[in-house]
Amino acid sequence: MIELTAGTVAEVTGGALIDGAHEDTVVTGPVEFDSRAVTPGSIFMALPGARVDGHDFAGAALGDGAALVMVGRGVGPPALLCPSVAESGNPGTANAAYLEHDPDGTGARVLAAVGRLARHNTDVLVRENGLTVVGVTGSAGKTSTKDLIAAVLAEDGETVAPPGSFNNEIGHPYTVLRAGRTTRHLVTEMSARGRGHIAQLARIAPPRIGVVLNVGSAHLGEFGSRDAIAEAKGELVEALPAGDAGGTAVLNADDPRVDAMASRTDATVVRFSTAPDAADRGVGYRATDITLDDVARASFTLHHPHGEPVRVDLSVFGAHQVSNALAAAAVGMECGIAPDVVAAALSRHSATSANRMDVRTRADGVTVINDSYNANPDSMRAGIDALAYTAAGRPDAASWAVLGQMGELGEDSVAEHERLADVLVDRGIDHLVVVGTGVNQRALHRAARGRGLSSHEVESVDAAVNVLDHDLSPHDIVLVKASYADGLWAVAEGLLAGEGSRAPDDPRTSPEQ
Repeated sequence: MIELTAGTVAEVTGGALIDGAHEDTVVTGPVEFDSRAVTPGSIFMALPGARVDGHDFAGAALGDGAALVMVGRGVGPPALLCPSVAESGNPGTANAAYLEHDPDGTGARVLAAVGRLARHNTDVLVRENGLTVVGVTGSAGKTSTKDLIAAVLAEDGETVAPPGSFNNEIGHPYTVLRAGRTTRHLVTEMSARGRGHIAQLARIAPPRIGVVLNVGSAHLGEFGSRDAIAEAKGELVEALPAGDAGGTAVLNADDPRVDAMASRTDATVVRFSTAPDAADRGVGYRATDITLDDVARASFTLHHPHGEPVRVDLSVFGAHQVSNALAAAAVGMECGIAPDVVAAALSRHSATSANRMDVRTRADGVTVINDSYNANPDSMRAGIDALAYTAAGRPDAASWAVLGQMGELGEDSVAEHERLADVLVDRGIDHLVVVGTGVNQRALHRAARGRGLSSHEVESVDAAVNVLDHDLSPHDIVLVKASYADGLWAVAEGLLAGEGSRAPDDPRTSPEQ
C-alpha cells in the first residue's frame, strides 16, 4: 500500500476521523481483518462476524501498532481501549486513529470504504508506477492459474498475488492493498456468487489483462444455468480497456462459452488451447506433444506468436494444468516476457496454494494427491484423471478416491454426485471412500455400489483415516477431494503425519537425465 495520512484515508474512503484522531498520522498499510496480523502503521478493519466481532479487538490492534482502525460503531477512545497507546510514545500507536464508516454495525460500509481505498491505491500505482493489473476468473482452476501467472510475471519484477483463494469482497481489496511503490504486477483472482460481483471487483482494481478459463457447473445452484454463469464471468472482459489502450483478453478457445466472450470486449483478444486442431483454428497459444510422467506431471511444446516453440516441463500435477499454463504463458508474453523465460518459470513453479494438487509420497511408497481445497464436477474429473493416470503406471498398486461432497450445485446436486460414480468406474478406480452422510454423499455411495465399485461410507475424517490406515498397501495412490466446507485436507494430513512426506523426485530433472 502507498503511504498516506489518516486525513487522506478519511477523504478517499468517505469516513470521518473520530475520538481526537490526528489527520497527519502516517498510514503505511497494509489493511488487516485479523488483529493478530497487525503491524506498526497498518490499518485494522473491524468487521462483525458469525462467531467474533472485530470491534472487540480494536484495542489489541492499537496496542500492536495499528495507525488506523476502521470501525462501524463507536468503541471508545484509544487511551481507554489500550492504556499503553497513550503512554508508549511510539508514533505508530500514540497517534492511532479511528475511522468511522458504518454506524449500523453491519460491516457493509466498512467493506465499501476499504474497496475505495484499494481503488485509490491502484489508480495511483497505475498512473505513477505503471502497475499492470491482471484479473483471473473461471469455474475451475482460478487459484492454480493465478499462481502460475504470478510465477511468470515475477520474472519481470515484484508481483503481488492473493494467498490461496482471496477472491471475494474481503480478500480482493485485501490483496490489492498489498501492492506498493515497488510492485510491477498485481494478479487478482475473481469469484462470483451472482451477476454483478465480478464487475464490482473489477471496479476496485481495474484490470488491463483479463483471463477467463472456463464456464463449468460450480455455483450452478446460485446462478441457475451455465449461460448465467457465462454472463457473470464475462463481466471481466467487459471491464477491460480497449486494445489500443493496452487491454488484453486471454480466452480459453476450448470452451465455447468463453470463446464467445470475444464479442463482449474492445480489448485485444488472444486465445489458448490444448486441442489438436488449435493451429487450424488460428489459436495463438497452444500445446502439442503433451506427455505425462508417472505422477501426472505434464510436459509439452508451447507454441506462441512470438517466435520459435519452447518446451515446458511442469512441476505441478494433472493434465488439466497444461491449459492453466497456457493461460499463464499468454499473460507473460503479452506483458513482454521472453518465451524462454516464460517456459523456465512455468517449469520451475510448484504448487504454492495449500491443498491443491499437492502430491506427496510416504516412506512406504503410498502417494497422496491432496486436492481437497474445493470441488465441482469439472475439477473432480480432473482429480480422478490424475489418480487414474498415476495408478496406471503402478500395475500392482490400488487406486483410492477419498471424496466428500460438491457444494452449491442446486437441484442437479444429487444427479451430479451419481454421475461421479460413472467417472470413477470409467477411469478404473479401485476403491472409493465417501466421507460424510449427507444426501449428496449417500447418492455417490449408492451409485458407486450399484456400479460394482468397492465403496466405503464413513461419517468423519478420522473414520476415513482409520479405513485407509487399515487397508492401504505400499505404493497405493490416494486422491483426497471435496468442497471446502468438508475440510478433507485433514485426511491427507492424517495419512502423511509422521511420515516425513516429500514430493516425488522428478526424473526429468535428475542428474542422470
